[in-house]
Amino acid sequence: MNAPFRQDAASNDGKPLLTLLIAAPRGFCAGVDRAIEIVEKALDRYGAPVYVRHEIVHNKYVVDELREKGAIFVEELDEVPDDAPVVFSAHGVPKSVPAEAERRKLLYVDATCPLVSKVHRQAERQLEKGRHIIFIGHSGHPEVIGTMGQVPDGTMTLVERVEDVATLEFDDDAELSYLTQTTLSVDDTAEIVAALEEKYPTIAGPKAEDICYATSNRQAAVKQVAPGSDLVLVIGAENSSNSVRLVEVARRCGTDARLIQRASQIDPAWIEGVGTIGLTAGASAPEKLVREVVDKLAEWRTIEEHTILTTEEKMVFKLPRQLMD
Repeated sequence: MNAPFRQDAASNDGKPLLTLLIAAPRGFCAGVDRAIEIVEKALDRYGAPVYVRHEIVHNKYVVDELREKGAIFVEELDEVPDDAPVVFSAHGVPKSVPAEAERRKLLYVDATCPLVSKVHRQAERQLEKGRHIIFIGHSGHPEVIGTMGQVPDGTMTLVERVEDVATLEFDDDAELSYLTQTTLSVDDTAEIVAALEEKYPTIAGPKAEDICYATSNRQAAVKQVAPGSDLVLVIGAENSSNSVRLVEVARRCGTDARLIQRASQIDPAWIEGVGTIGLTAGASAPEKLVREVVDKLAEWRTIEEHTILTTEEKMVFKLPRQLMD
């Protein structure tokens, strides 16, 4: 264990003390805030129901709250009636999706995170320069599907692991560039980029890294919290890329880490003999779930909270024009 548990450490009520190191920043990022607000404003403006293609963000609690307000979540546009408004998720969509919406004359609002949209524009620019794009990301993730859907088939190749670089068979003088998913592990991505640059020295990269500020900041915060913790709890969904990466970062620091969606998933056995827990939340998990976890832990132990601040976030993204007051 990184932080030895003191069996004699107890409060006046007899409960053993538990130190919580709460990472900051954590939880909602500007892109998630914007996406949720887009659905809420669409409901206010157009009335219920408002359809949403895919989960607006990867968090069941958030999705269920919006569903209660009148949002209907669907997988594809063919599930959306012709006279209903539809919102595209924060992860981005292939070009074929808004094209279909326009063909059907659907009223649609695009909630794609602006940082994801930036990667989409970069892909188009690289294609205009005649470069084949190596895209670093996780197969099947909505953001990857959306980004790869910005360019014609055959002009982008997906790389998931550093080992995949060795299987690439482009000529040494091939015109290549690379882009990345915004929610990747900073360390893993750096290894893949290094392997690409070693194999293809002339490969072009983005002017600024594609991994978004929120992903980088939350991983950096976990690196500060994990070494002094016996256990790290990450609040987030299994299909949330940035949340899963936070678990990986904590484990790389040598600390046990678990991904939970709600406080009810915490097994009391996890904290037996544990003196310090690190706590964080993925970019699509609301702060109320953090407090829910703190309250649950307080049922078993006397909590001593410490916020570990690594940076302050002040990013705000504008709403789409059609929802501006």
